[in-house]
Amino acid sequence: MKYVEVVIATPVDQMFIYTFDPDKQQVQVGCRVTVPFGRRNVTAFALTVSEKQPETTFSLKQVMKVIDKEPLFSKEHILLASWIRTYYFCSLGEALSAMLPSNRREAKEEIVPDEALASPREITLSDHQSQAIEQIISSSHLFHYLYGVTGSGKSEVFFRVAEHVIAQGKQVIYLVPEITLTYQLLEALELRYGERVAVLHSGLTGSKRLKEWRRIQRSEVDIVIGARSAVFAPCTNLGLIIVDEEHEQTYKAGNTPRYHARQVAQRRAVMNSAKLLMGSATPSLESYHQMSEGSVRKHSLPYRVSGGKEPVIQIIDMLREKEMLSRELFRQMQATLERGNQVILFLNRRGFSYFFHCTSCGYEMICPHCSISLTYHKHANSMVCHYCGYTTKPVSVCPSCNSVDVGYAGFGTQMVEEEIARKFPQARIERLDADVGRKKGETGQIIRRFQKGETDILLGTQMVAKGLNFQNVDLVGIVLADGTLNLPDFRSAERTFSLLVQVSGRSGRFLANGRVIVQTYHPEASSIQKAATGAYEEFYAEELETRKITGFPPFMRLVNITVRGKNKAKCVEQCAILETLAESAINRLGDRSVEIIGVSECPIGKISNNYRYHMILRSATVRNLLRVTSFIRTSYTSVSGIYIEIDVDPLHLL
Repeated sequence: MKYVEVVIATPVDQMFIYTFDPDKQQVQVGCRVTVPFGRRNVTAFALTVSEKQPETTFSLKQVMKVIDKEPLFSKEHILLASWIRTYYFCSLGEALSAMLPSNRREAKEEIVPDEALASPREITLSDHQSQAIEQIISSSHLFHYLYGVTGSGKSEVFFRVAEHVIAQGKQVIYLVPEITLTYQLLEALELRYGERVAVLHSGLTGSKRLKEWRRIQRSEVDIVIGARSAVFAPCTNLGLIIVDEEHEQTYKAGNTPRYHARQVAQRRAVMNSAKLLMGSATPSLESYHQMSEGSVRKHSLPYRVSGGKEPVIQIIDMLREKEMLSRELFRQMQATLERGNQVILFLNRRGFSYFFHCTSCGYEMICPHCSISLTYHKHANSMVCHYCGYTTKPVSVCPSCNSVDVGYAGFGTQMVEEEIARKFPQARIERLDADVGRKKGETGQIIRRFQKGETDILLGTQMVAKGLNFQNVDLVGIVLADGTLNLPDFRSAERTFSLLVQVSGRSGRFLANGRVIVQTYHPEASSIQKAATGAYEEFYAEELETRKITGFPPFMRLVNITVRGKNKAKCVEQCAILETLAESAINRLGDRSVEIIGVSECPIGKISNNYRYHMILRSATVRNLLRVTSFIRTSYTSVSGIYIEIDVDPLHLL
């Protein structure tokens, strides 16, 4: 008999030993096996195989089934999983499990081909593109950033650098923030590389994912495309990792392990002496700071390459307006439609209206399971919670005081759709948001119709803001720019700035007269002003100074430890225990560089009937921060009904 040590994808961070008969079963390190675990059979990952019988006080159970004939994970994967385990505070089994994309970890998106991107035309490079390609290829530095305005041809630079790496016999991983963009790229890359392109993401079936995984392992693939989890692709000769739209939040996992694909990509680049090439028109503040310090090499693309010019951006103060579409936006929409061009309207809130209130007593209709206002969906005649999915019927009488002096305030995409249909009865209008996107194939059809010019006005949420390339759009209207600005989070200004720049980038990509109308109740807000005037460098300098003064990333590192459970008193009690452990850790380690900056209810205090409290740790040195967090984690005794979530380098504190 032989013996195998395995780990399982559970929070239990330990190895388990099983036995197997080598004449009947071939268990190799890196393979998956099925083993009895308690009262059930589970999938486990084999980490060591030995002929030496371990000393145990109990009889060993046998491996039931060997799932993989060849190892699924390489030595590099196991080393990488070990780093993820230590850095992001998860078990080794959870880290290995995260490497295989699953439907639980990345939301499935529609297939949306980008005809402009996929067309096999000969492209003449601009001087800035040529210079960036040459500098990246010839540099011995590992980390590079392509900082270019929207429409400046970043994708072509990515392609050319990838071609150079592939010509050297090495493999490329190309990450995009959403699965939608995976399919756009796939068409373009298949024109260049034929079948030597693989796709890895959660939209694939399990058998298809495994087939692609094996193709990559056997070096039958030159380039791997995918969303976040494709960073773990089993390339045997990795030469380049591309992270497109690096600023996007979707690169950060929302479940354990809460890894950031950018950080994992940096780790893999160092492990393989491969280059990491990131790119965006709006870099994250962390990446911008690294560029300023020189740890990441910056390559600039300051001009658009398709004949278009940067659009003229106009800010409208909505305090002076009486309707949801300002007079100027209405006038510009009329003029655009008369010219035969198209309009995109952006509003980052779906539904009809999102605030039911009673004027008599001040009652607000809040989700009974979450501390979030319910949103009125007129077409479904229901009030909906966009966090847990709770629905109820709208009311016309206050449930608290029986007053009829009640109303709905605020507006979502459904109300805007009704308004523009009323004002532009001849226009062909389509709405693109998560409500529409639930219908299979609908997202792709809406975008294809807009690309073909069969739609005049496209109204949508963030779905219309990312990576889409429309030739005939010369007006973008941002119906309300204040959604992200009002969030109680230290990244609110950064998110607002990024979103405005990205949405504005859909206008005038191929035309010289692009316009953007930004409607806001905070026209003086710096993030809105800087985005509108193109003062990008000023925004980053100002925001970095603010972060430095207030002690937030990138100058300080954070760990957010969240306590959640259905018993509020228990949550408060356990949060206090965690605070005591943190103070003890800081004292015992003699490390005053780590500080506790907040022990309180989360800004969103309740989600899906779970109360939420958190403790935030801060330090300028991530090593010290991890030491304190590790002490807390190992010293804490778990309590029934209470769940602890550790988020290293959180993207938000909500």
